[in-house]
Amino acid sequence: MSLSCSHVLLWVRDLHQAVVDFRALGFQVDYATDPEKAQHAHIWFCRGPVIELLTTPANARYFKWPIDLMAGRGAGERMVRWGEAGEGFCDVAVVTNDDPKAVTARLKRCGIALGRFVPWRRTRPDGQRTRFRFAYPRHSRLPFLVTPYDPPQHPATVRHDNGATALRRVRLGARAEDRVLLNNLVGDDPVFSVEAAERTGVLWIELEGLSRALDGTLTHGASIRPAGVPAGAMG
Repeated sequence: MSLSCSHVLLWVRDLHQAVVDFRALGFQVDYATDPEKAQHAHIWFCRGPVIELLTTPANARYFKWPIDLMAGRGAGERMVRWGEAGEGFCDVAVVTNDDPKAVTARLKRCGIALGRFVPWRRTRPDGQRTRFRFAYPRHSRLPFLVTPYDPPQHPATVRHDNGATALRRVRLGARAEDRVLLNNLVGDDPVFSVEAAERTGVLWIELEGLSRALDGTLTHGASIRPAGVPAGAMG
C-alpha cells in the first residue's frame, strides 16, 4: 500500500475573505464549487499536493453524532475540531489508489481503526461533477484518506504571481504515542517530515519557487515558508 500527500486543509472563518487574501498574496485560488455556496477553495500547484481552504458551519458541533453515523466514530469529533481550534492548518489528507477494503484491513493490522470509505461528489463552478471517497481514522488527529478525483480536477495551467510551483514539505508534529501510527500513514512520502510535539498535526509547509516571505496577516493562521529558507532568515 502506498500513501502520499493529497492536500493540507486550512480552516478559515470566512472563505470569501480568505480567497481574497490569498489572491492578494499572489496565489491562483479556485473555488471548488459555486462560489455562492462554496465551503472549499483550492490552491493548486504545477504538480503534487494542494492547499485546500475550507470553512465549516458555526453550529457544526450539533452535527457531531450524525457525522459519526455517516463516516464512523471519530469523524464528528474531527470536523468539530477543525473550526473550534481557530484559523490555521487543521488536517492533512493522504491519497490512495488501492482497494479500500485492502487499505482498511492493512491499517487495522497496524492498529489504525478506519471508518468506512464515504462516497462524495462536488459540482464545480463550470458544472462539471467530480467524485471521490474519503475515510477518517477513529483517532481524529491522524491524517485521513481520500481517493483520487474522478475525473481528475487538476487545472491545465497553474501560475502563481508569487512564483510558487509546488508544495515541497509538510512538517508534522507528533505526540510520542502517535509516532508509530503516524508513520504508517505518511512514512512512504518524502513530502512529510515529522518532529516531536505536544500535539499531532500540521505545523507548517514549504513551497518551492516562492519568491518571498508571505505577509502573515493574510495567511489566516497558516505558516507557509519558501522552501529551503530557515524560519529565522525570512525577516
